[in-house]
Amino acid sequence: MDRESPWGPIPVADAHVHFFSYQFFEALTAQKPGLTQEGIREQLGWQMPPQDPEQLALHWTQMLDRHNVARAALISSVPGDEGQVIAAVRRYPQRFFGFAMVNPRTWDPARFEAIKTICLFPAMHCYSIQDEVVKPVFEWAQREQRCVFVHCGVLSVGVRERLGLASLFDMRF
Repeated sequence: MDRESPWGPIPVADAHVHFFSYQFFEALTAQKPGLTQEGIREQLGWQMPPQDPEQLALHWTQMLDRHNVARAALISSVPGDEGQVIAAVRRYPQRFFGFAMVNPRTWDPARFEAIKTICLFPAMHCYSIQDEVVKPVFEWAQREQRCVFVHCGVLSVGVRERLGLASLFDMRF
């Protein structure tokens, strides 16, 4: 039987792609005096992303094609970076689902119209999932028929560790 991909006849979707945008790395540089985009590139050995999120999205579509993956969930990895994911989703709606990390203390639903899943990290942003501050996020998700992903427990952020950035979590949450 001749198959279109090594995965078989069922289209494959990657459910966990961190969309490390230019803005994401800018947010990291702001957290450590003296850290620059060039320093990050040297420390990680990575090519830095283009400033235009649509160019980064094009790169990801090429990677998906190379590995026979039909679609991917792009995750903004810092609060406030959802605009980069939204730009990618708008440019390639047939290839990407938008996920965004949200701190419910700064919740503004108008910023998330193209996002399918909100990602909450209570230990990272120091709130209880039962706190009233989270209620508007869940109400929005129900009204808009969106998903809410809640990360519980220990979280290891490899990029932060490699750059010597603190990953402060309160495990009470």
